[in-house]
Amino acid sequence: MFAKKTAPSAPAFTPLAQIEPTPQLAMAPTPTPTPTLRPKPASMIAQGVAIKGDVLGDGELHLDCVIQGDIRVGKLVLGPNARVEGTLYAQVIEIHGRVTGAVSAKQVRLYGTAVVDGDITHEQLAMETGAQFQGRSLKFQRPAPAAAAPVAPQPQPQPQPQPQPQPQPASGHTPAMAVYPG
Repeated sequence: MFAKKTAPSAPAFTPLAQIEPTPQLAMAPTPTPTPTLRPKPASMIAQGVAIKGDVLGDGELHLDCVIQGDIRVGKLVLGPNARVEGTLYAQVIEIHGRVTGAVSAKQVRLYGTAVVDGDITHEQLAMETGAQFQGRSLKFQRPAPAAAAPVAPQPQPQPQPQPQPQPQPASGHTPAMAVYPG
């Protein structure tokens, strides 16, 4: 009943250099996995934080704080408590809070709680009911493509032969369709 238990013996470890590889079955060679690009996690700054200065990055940024300065990121989401005084640049901008300054992005979405006081330069602009926007909506102007090849001269149109007027019937009635002898 009170017998002394023996401790299990420690497993024997063999260094990796001494282990021989096990032969694999003859199969089609497995392709080497290509490294996949993982999306970067979004950076978040919560309510109660105040930043004075510019914010730069290439990822996604979620803000619910107060910022005095310009913001240049890949994607920007301003929460309902966010207040920004400065210029916003991004590929995509979603605004729930308040912005005083210019906004520039390919896609801009103003939610019902958004208040924007400044110009918005965009390719696509969406506004929900209740969003407030004071400023100009400016569409991105795409530069005209440079002339890669010289423009071929346009052929001059050949003068068309004038149709001969059809004789009018004596009754003064004009037929609805011209009839040509054929």
